[in-house]
Amino acid sequence: MPKIKTCRGAAKRFRYTGSGKLRRAKAFKNHILTKKSNKRKRNLRQTGIVDAADEPRMKALLPYGKK
Repeated sequence: MPKIKTCRGAAKRFRYTGSGKLRRAKAFKNHILTKKSNKRKRNLRQTGIVDAADEPRMKALLPYGKK
């Protein structure tokens, strides 16, 4: 069987955690930052976890990660 290709765009945006969940960056941190509070911007720096409803689709894009 041929190998499945990894979606390179997804590989740059998502990483697997030790338990097999997917880590992602939070949105709304790129521009129009002046009206956002320092606390809000600080919390946007932290990573989030991909929602359980979206996880099967993301794992299909990243076939060779932790299952």
